[in-house]
Amino acid sequence: MKKALIIGAGPAGLTAAYELLTKSKDYQVIVFEESDKFGGISRTVEYKGNRMDMGGHRFFSKVPEVNEWWEKMLPQQGAPTYDDIVLNRPMKMKAGGPDPEKTDRVMLRRNRVSRIFFDRKFYDYPISLKVETFKNMGFSKTMACGFSYLHAMLFKREEKSLEDFYVNRFGKKLYSMFFEYYTENLWGRHPSEIDPSWGAQRVKGVSILAVLKNAFNKKHGKTGGKVETSLIEEFSYPKLGPGQLWDVTAEEIKKLGGTIIMNAKVTKIRKEGNHIKGVTYLQDGQDIDIDGDVVISSMPVKDLVAGMNDVPADPARIAAGLPYRDYMTLGVLVPKLNLVNKTDIKTIGNIVPDNWVYVQDRTVKMGRFQIYNNWSPYLVKDIQNTVWVGLEYFCFEGDSMWNMTEDEFAKMAIDEMVTLDLISSPSEVMDYHMERVKKAYPAYFDTYDEMDKLVAYLNTIDNLYCVGRNGQHRYNNIDHSMCTSFETVKNILSGTEDRSNIWNVNTEKEYHESDESKATEDEVEVD
Repeated sequence: MKKALIIGAGPAGLTAAYELLTKSKDYQVIVFEESDKFGGISRTVEYKGNRMDMGGHRFFSKVPEVNEWWEKMLPQQGAPTYDDIVLNRPMKMKAGGPDPEKTDRVMLRRNRVSRIFFDRKFYDYPISLKVETFKNMGFSKTMACGFSYLHAMLFKREEKSLEDFYVNRFGKKLYSMFFEYYTENLWGRHPSEIDPSWGAQRVKGVSILAVLKNAFNKKHGKTGGKVETSLIEEFSYPKLGPGQLWDVTAEEIKKLGGTIIMNAKVTKIRKEGNHIKGVTYLQDGQDIDIDGDVVISSMPVKDLVAGMNDVPADPARIAAGLPYRDYMTLGVLVPKLNLVNKTDIKTIGNIVPDNWVYVQDRTVKMGRFQIYNNWSPYLVKDIQNTVWVGLEYFCFEGDSMWNMTEDEFAKMAIDEMVTLDLISSPSEVMDYHMERVKKAYPAYFDTYDEMDKLVAYLNTIDNLYCVGRNGQHRYNNIDHSMCTSFETVKNILSGTEDRSNIWNVNTEKEYHESDESKATEDEVEVD
């Protein structure tokens, strides 16, 4: 048998392993995972019976192959969830699907509420044309935003930066209110320094014009046609968080005869000419060599190239200069939040119904906060009496925030909860837990604009395939990461040498777009 070495047990790595094992009997599959958990940044962390989603992951894809794959691993619910039962709240269900009250292996259907918290008020994201929006903004600000948008429509900027991208779609005023500070907080760089391709991949076709069209269609009862993914109002979600999907996948891989080695950090890629002979991984303080016929890498491309021998100076320089943004989150358990639910969405304890909230406030460092109760009632141990919140921060590995102890980080974050009036006093906090995620976000500045040269070099290595978010240094959603692995396995099994199909996933605005006549308004992005 041939040997496939797969680096990383996140969405891309585990998808590649499963696909190779189910589509061919010719490969022995070995997966190396640096940590002790499956899922990469899509993992779920459990702390004293409460579960945390690292970054928030909504599940939707326009790719039929991905949807079928998810359905196979976690079938759509066929009976109501705990909170839907308590609240007598209707939700879409699949006839014959599993009952989430009786089994864990189930995908839930959830309401999508994602808002901006600006000036201590909630605004829909994307901005909607509701009376509340105009009331919150006030007459003068609303008029200023309107005229600013008209100016942006008449005088389009050449899109050289992310700032240009946002201003062209929302106008300078809305951009400065709702995007500028958050983006700078997320990336540690001003949007004027960031490549516009990040916006093209993440914001897609969302703009004021898209919001107007969506509002018009709703008013006139139109539900067909294409809907931009950030405008969607429902999504699917694993009962026990996103990591559950990858825990299930890992078990299926083992049943198929695949090997997964945990706590195994790949440190060297042993290359002979343009061919990889094998890898070296570190486990329990020992370096272990293993040879293979193909290598599928979802590890950060920066680290991949750094671990290779005999890399020419230019590709080595580009890879070494690729930037990342790291992530820290604090799970905070409180009896209640001060935020008032003014929506018509029913929730247990009548808490605000948001999955996550973008914080646009220059007086705090907090980027977002999640309310895990609203992702799945099964993420919270005592959903009737507690609210489990995730406070999210963006930083660089090794900076002053990253180096904080758990208690130092908790003090800063909880104090910011008081500043934002989420709670009245730190004494209300019942418990907390900190998590760090390295290289959570591949960034679009520094040597990123030379990425094409690096890709060209990597493509000269005949048995190397780069997949996933960090493997390609591209801000992929889960489904896009999975698609890079689908394409990789197809190429390996067909003997296709051209890898452009693998690198082109998520570069086209309408990649794998579904038939417009079949698209519905319950589509949602996977974050």
